[in-house]
Amino acid sequence: MGRCNVKYLSFILVAAIGVFVLGGAFGQAFAEDKEVRFARQYGISYLPLMIMEKYKLVERHAKAAGLGDITVTWKTLAGGADMNDALLSKSLDFVSGGVAPMIKIWAKTKGNFDVKALGSINSMPLYLNTSNPKVKNIKDFTESDRIALPAVKVSIQAVTLQMAAAKAFGDANYQKLDHLTVTMAHPDGMTALLSGKSEISGHFTAPPFQYQELEKHGVRTIVNSYDVLGGPASFNLVWTTSEYRKANPKTYAAVVAAMEEAINMINKDKHAAAKSYVEITKTKQSVDEIYKMMSDPLIQFTITPLNVMKYADFMYRVGAIKVKPGTWKDMFFPNVHNLPGS
Repeated sequence: MGRCNVKYLSFILVAAIGVFVLGGAFGQAFAEDKEVRFARQYGISYLPLMIMEKYKLVERHAKAAGLGDITVTWKTLAGGADMNDALLSKSLDFVSGGVAPMIKIWAKTKGNFDVKALGSINSMPLYLNTSNPKVKNIKDFTESDRIALPAVKVSIQAVTLQMAAAKAFGDANYQKLDHLTVTMAHPDGMTALLSGKSEISGHFTAPPFQYQELEKHGVRTIVNSYDVLGGPASFNLVWTTSEYRKANPKTYAAVVAAMEEAINMINKDKHAAAKSYVEITKTKQSVDEIYKMMSDPLIQFTITPLNVMKYADFMYRVGAIKVKPGTWKDMFFPNVHNLPGS
């Protein structure tokens, strides 16, 4: 073989090796994450996420999308503030919580992380319950009262209380009751309210805790979030960063598909879903009791965002966020833009 042919073959071999190595590098660079990290909070409202975990829906949809076997891990956190911190520190990929914390982080990260929601997972009324017989409405709370909620000034309950205060005392006094609020996870807030031995005389909570509290004589509701908002509204959303979605498009699509499937499963057989909730949470309540709560016509499991803009408008008006969305779609990824949201 001539010297030229040897040089030519050597060049082809080196080039081929380079293409193989470079191709492998690019393949690794564009490979999606093999672990997906989720977090949820407490209560019936997070049932779609519980169903996703129980039936490994994300894993199944990811495999169908050609991602192979992935690992999905789940954490339970107490409030939206913790969720947002974990998301921005990249210790979680998808988080869930009330509308207000999502709006807060959307405004805070606009132009950098660009956090947006994948969609809603429910529409539920939130109740402010009290055990104080002297409190007939929020104007009756005094310095001796304390109101438990998931996160002071940040949680959806905290912002709904501010909206109620703005209606009762005027916009300038929307924070009038903030100093009475105490950060507590839903189970702890319920225990404190019902114990009769705590300074907690009010609890702004969510299903099933609000219904459990009302079973005790003397506990009653003085604020219903639907009354504050003028109709049904999303309670919980799921959100992530635009950076994650861009780097993991198939995983993102698998999560959305899993959310939709879980919601459909719940709506198709609420009794079976109630059984799953009891099994997963190990609550002392019976399947029939949970099913009764889920059958409340005011409770819906849906991916469609409802009345989100009313929260955003209020938060912008009082200076809680510095950026105002032009429409609810600004705060959500395109997969829900075709839905009748608000």
